Amino acid sequence: MKLTILGCYAATPRTFTNPTSQVLEINNEFFLIDCGEGTQVELRRNKVKFGRIKHVFISHLHGDHFYGLIGLISTFMLLKREAELHIYGPKGIKEIITLQLKLSKSWTSYPLYFHELNSSEPEVILETKKVTVETIPLNHRIYTNGFLFREKPGDLKLLMEEVEKYEIDVAYYRGIKKGKDAVLDDGTIIPNEKLTSPPDPTKSYAYCSDTAYFPAIVPQIHKVTALYHESTFLEQHAYLAAPTKHSTAREAAAIARAAGVSKLILGHYSTRYDSIDLFKEEAEEIFPNVTLSNDGIVIDLS
Repeated sequence: MKLTILGCYAATPRTFTNPTSQVLEINNEFFLIDCGEGTQVELRRNKVKFGRIKHVFISHLHGDHFYGLIGLISTFMLLKREAELHIYGPKGIKEIITLQLKLSKSWTSYPLYFHELNSSEPEVILETKKVTVETIPLNHRIYTNGFLFREKPGDLKLLMEEVEKYEIDVAYYRGIKKGKDAVLDDGTIIPNEKLTSPPDPTKSYAYCSDTAYFPAIVPQIHKVTALYHESTFLEQHAYLAAPTKHSTAREAAAIARAAGVSKLILGHYSTRYDSIDLFKEEAEEIFPNVTLSNDGIVIDLS
């Protein structure tokens, strides 16, 4: 599981920072999460192949989280994309995008599907062979969701010494890894548990931006591998967090600690600060394993 940060700053783009967007890679599946201005440029800069993206998740309809989407959709068309593109976002995302396509007479040449969200409860919105994705309802000024990505368990691992001891043909390996017992030529049944060990532990990633301090999410994200949580302000500006429904670095760390996550990733920084190192220092007073997101970095979530 690998996370590429395309942009992680709040509000307006600058020449050296970008608003929110990131790509999550899980078992060779690529998911685009939010799509602020400049996303397609950053995809190119980070050598993420456009054709690998089949699912786009938009947390909410504030511009710094989706104003890059129409440009990306249009570029896909210019590149003669044929594969389906699925967009998951708040009710209204379809109207916004299709109006722009209509007025510019730029209908896509590829299938474009919208999955509009309006539930205030967590719901599974995508399930593939390898991954499930569910919403994390957040507390922001408008309807907003985070997203929880969970790997599905992989195949069992073969204990090769045991497999070779029983001279099991390679043709049966796949079935054994899927949980089947082995049947020898003389009819002897070798139980699967003698031939395999458990698969690697599954990983999970919770994306939470934008939101006020919201402990209600803690049970849902309990023990995730990594949590990305917005930290727009430092504690000295906590008085700005409440009316704007954003969080401080300290509050993000409190959520991480309460949920018992393995890693906390901070982002969505206000551009008022000269150094984002201050966010890490503040969060580490509450939670020890803190990583600062920054444009262009790749974070290994294994």
